[in-house]
Amino acid sequence: MIQTNGEKIFGVLNYVLLTLLSLTMLLPFIHLLAKALSSEAYVLAKDITFWPIGLQFNSFNYVLQNKQFLTTFGNSVFITVVGTFLSLLITMLSAYPLSKQSFPAKRVILFLYVLTMFFSGGIIPTYLVVKAIGLTNTLWAMIIPGLLAPFNLILMRSFFMSIPDALDESARMDGASNTRILFTIYLPLSMSSIATITMFYAVGYWNNFFSAMLYITDRNLMPLQIYLKSIIQNESSVSVGDIEALLNTSPESIRAATIICAVVPILLIYPFLQKYFVKGALVGAVKG
Repeated sequence: MIQTNGEKIFGVLNYVLLTLLSLTMLLPFIHLLAKALSSEAYVLAKDITFWPIGLQFNSFNYVLQNKQFLTTFGNSVFITVVGTFLSLLITMLSAYPLSKQSFPAKRVILFLYVLTMFFSGGIIPTYLVVKAIGLTNTLWAMIIPGLLAPFNLILMRSFFMSIPDALDESARMDGASNTRILFTIYLPLSMSSIATITMFYAVGYWNNFFSAMLYITDRNLMPLQIYLKSIIQNESSVSVGDIEALLNTSPESIRAATIICAVVPILLIYPFLQKYFVKGALVGAVKG
């Protein structure tokens, strides 16, 4: 297809704009990585831009050997993995019947789900409920209150509605139950939607810190984001008793290394889901 001059100019400007936007997102991470890998003297002198000076790995060694970091990291991994799995399961089990025209009162139930997107019970009533059922100071307090996101439910319901009814009817003629139809027909055909929702849930659980501030007081149960918050706010940094760490690195380098270690795990998920991500989001947006 032959492009006009206007289309060529628009294409060039589009690439330039997207490149600049990408740099605004990448450069802060590159700066943090350079700071984490640089020697203490250059960091304190604020000589670091986007390339490490006096390459060293003491900051990462300190972070990855820090007991509090490893504990909070393990808590966040548990919350993210278990929470994402349970959220996906409940979302699929809820979206399937709501995608069927024959399901009674589906409009009322869907309306109640959507209503929670605009109105919630509030922080204090929610806290009282969590406390009453004994979830305070447990990792389940980070998972159970947010198991189902209405937006993700609507997205998956829309994808299920795009699957031809003929597949459902033929399976029922062969004697398949609703459970078998869901797990053997609908889910294999919905991998793009599942990958998209998995990303939404995983990022939400990994970055959640407000729930921990409300429901958890035990330091051994804190997620990584609370530890990261304390590091950034200078509430927790290099231990005074850790002479070796104090001599070989700076608190600023340790903060940078901690941020990098907290961000990289969730970033590693995206390359595996990226090929499904756009398709899943678009189908959920235009169907229903």
